[in-house]
Amino acid sequence: MLTVASLHKRYDALEVVRDVSFRVETGQCFGLLGPNGAGKTTTLRCCLGLIEADSGAISLAGYSIPHDALAARVRVGVVPQFDSLDPDFTVAENLIVYGRYFGFSRKMCLAKVPQLLEFAGLADKANVEIEALSGGMKRRLTLARALINDPQILFMDEPTTGLDPQARHLVWNRLKTLLAENRTIILTTHFMEEAQRLCDRVAIMDRGVLIAEDAPHVLIDREVEPIVVEVYGERVIEWLEKRGRSLATRTELAGDTAFCYCRDPEQLMKSLTGYDELRALRRAANLEDVFLKLTGRDLRD
Repeated sequence: MLTVASLHKRYDALEVVRDVSFRVETGQCFGLLGPNGAGKTTTLRCCLGLIEADSGAISLAGYSIPHDALAARVRVGVVPQFDSLDPDFTVAENLIVYGRYFGFSRKMCLAKVPQLLEFAGLADKANVEIEALSGGMKRRLTLARALINDPQILFMDEPTTGLDPQARHLVWNRLKTLLAENRTIILTTHFMEEAQRLCDRVAIMDRGVLIAEDAPHVLIDREVEPIVVEVYGERVIEWLEKRGRSLATRTELAGDTAFCYCRDPEQLMKSLTGYDELRALRRAANLEDVFLKLTGRDLRD
């Protein structure tokens, strides 16, 4: 459904995408992950034909991009990072007007509205003004709007940003429904739990380069130790230097929290005896641990 080969994009002296290649099969959820400034948005904009790459090849839904971008986008749905709903229209009118951009008649759009609103959990909001909706409702309406043209492939840029846990889980369930219908999803997100739950494969970008790609569980098994013990409190540095480092395969310190990666946590947990002010959380390694190992813990602008 999407093939990207040797993609390069430069702005003046800065090459923001360097030799990026990946392939997304029909029916897959593919996560494109990376810190701020990694090149994710530029890559997606190239894939949609919104900007032209300096070199490389892109095929989207069987069309060559950017040459056939307009034809390709008829088969594509886009959920942007920031909602762009029209405040002058009601919920239903936002769907109808958007559907008209694809050449559908008003009658056809009206027929689609009930099902889309039901899908988004907004069945009783058809005639409500946009400004009366909560942030979560607006986000779900944006997802429904992206489906008005019955797309084969969806590009979703941080679809659950700003949502509370209940709304986030609802969106996750809706995305799983779309995948069960053999639709393809390209997902960018800063929620690693979201990527781990939804994605068949993920690619991690940093400074314009694709540095890892595989199924989430494969990356976790390959890149990090299976158990993480998080130790935090005022004497954590003292404990880490005297006991912790020698008992863990790998350690990282962030603020007052030590992240200890290991295969057998028992001796490490026992080493906390005598440090009553310290607290410890033992958990399985996850995709966020992989992400932080590969891209670092430093803040990015």
